[in-house]
Amino acid sequence: MTHILMIAAENGALPGGKVGGIGDVVRDVPIALAARGCAVTVLTPAYGRFADLPGASRVKSLEASFAGARQSIDLFELPVEESAGGVRHVVVDHPSFSVCGAGQIYCDDPPGRPFATDASKFALFCAAAAEAIGKSVFGKVDVIHLHDWHTALLLVLRAFDPRHRALQKIWCAYSIHNLALQGVRPLETDESSLQTWYPELSYERKRLVDPRWPDTVNPMAAAIRLADTVHAVSPSYAEEILAASDVEERGYHGGEGLEADLVEARAQGRLFGILNGCEYPKKTKTAVRSWKSLLTLMRAQLPLWISATQTLRSTHYIAQSCLDRLKQKRPGMLLTSIGRITPQKIGLMSELTSRGKPALHGVLETLGEHGLLIMIGSGDPEVETFLTGVAARFDNFIFLRGYSDDLAEALYNLGDLFFMPSSFEPCGISQMLAMRAGQPCLVHHVGGLRDTVHDNETGFAFGGDSPTEQADNLVAAMQRALARFQDQPAQWKAMRKAAAAQRFEWGDSVDAYLKHLYRQT
Repeated sequence: MTHILMIAAENGALPGGKVGGIGDVVRDVPIALAARGCAVTVLTPAYGRFADLPGASRVKSLEASFAGARQSIDLFELPVEESAGGVRHVVVDHPSFSVCGAGQIYCDDPPGRPFATDASKFALFCAAAAEAIGKSVFGKVDVIHLHDWHTALLLVLRAFDPRHRALQKIWCAYSIHNLALQGVRPLETDESSLQTWYPELSYERKRLVDPRWPDTVNPMAAAIRLADTVHAVSPSYAEEILAASDVEERGYHGGEGLEADLVEARAQGRLFGILNGCEYPKKTKTAVRSWKSLLTLMRAQLPLWISATQTLRSTHYIAQSCLDRLKQKRPGMLLTSIGRITPQKIGLMSELTSRGKPALHGVLETLGEHGLLIMIGSGDPEVETFLTGVAARFDNFIFLRGYSDDLAEALYNLGDLFFMPSSFEPCGISQMLAMRAGQPCLVHHVGGLRDTVHDNETGFAFGGDSPTEQADNLVAAMQRALARFQDQPAQWKAMRKAAAAQRFEWGDSVDAYLKHLYRQT
């Protein structure tokens, strides 16, 4: 039986263990692999929380060399439900993993020190993981599957640390979930630098440095160069990242500076684009199936978010005013949007059209009195401020800063059109969940959105050769969608059925993993 050790910063199988799409993947892929006869162990940091969960049992205590000292590390195995398919979940406990607060997965560093706290935290996590693998804590491991920059330094230790040379006998696959986040830090002369983390490490500089800043270590770049296979989370994204970025001129993100390394990986037969999947349960969880129930849920949820801080945010104040204005009658067309509030997700909405207005203004002007856009999520403060300003100006837009599983599920099930015009999208899960609920999607035709949403069949897609053209085309796509919704109800019903019929099964994804990513097992 092939034993796969999956190492990641997030694990959605644990309560509070996910922030974004990595957590969904690390929750669902192991179950699908286990269904194919594989043994799977998932390893994440404990973040000062998971080791204290009911039923957690210590499986090993060990010491890992880090920052010139021996660090005491504890590993705990967590109990899982039968539905987890026999997957083993293990967490690594150390005080450094909760430096930003118990249960906090990522830390926010000031602009002058990007990734500093997280990079040090995950560098220790990689050292602990290497030590545990070498000491056979997980038994015999056939494949190590690493996710994003947080786990990339394990490949550096595998390649250059004599103490971990045995790891070179284990096949290592590396998944890129978001190339825009690379974890770049100084090589030396900083408390959060490669020299501080691994002071005795002797390495080939060219294998680790960022191609743009030669005095820095780029974990993402190093992993692309050192992994046996490299995985991008959709076929279209795997093609897009081979080209140089040109955001200002064409709005194209491409390889984010690492295109030369990715082109080389493709030429060597190591780079594969495999689409993420989605779960298709027989029953949905939500009890909210009417506009009246949705109103009640939103009005009950907002005070909970407000109470989390001692001062009232302007975002919450405006949202409360918007909710108070809503009527008991359902709006004609209900647009929904669910996700992290980041430049990637929202940036295109703020781009100016050829008329000199933000694209989101054009969308809402098109919608007019015919409908309502409800958006939930949180993230970048500047982007949140933009959305708050739009909500203050337009009566047909509600921005709810926060997240609730129940509210998200209700919006997926009640919405008429899912709004996801990301600037770029490695894969995306929200559009799959919306289509699963029978909701067509309005998307920018990039990355995983191109691979999952078909224009005029399961949604409305747009492109463009510049940010301005993309903004214009976003508004035009909204005009097409509204016209279809209002004037062609039979065609709209057919589009909803087509969206609901789409299937992006994890079984198909892991079959490709076994064939390509783990091919020497």
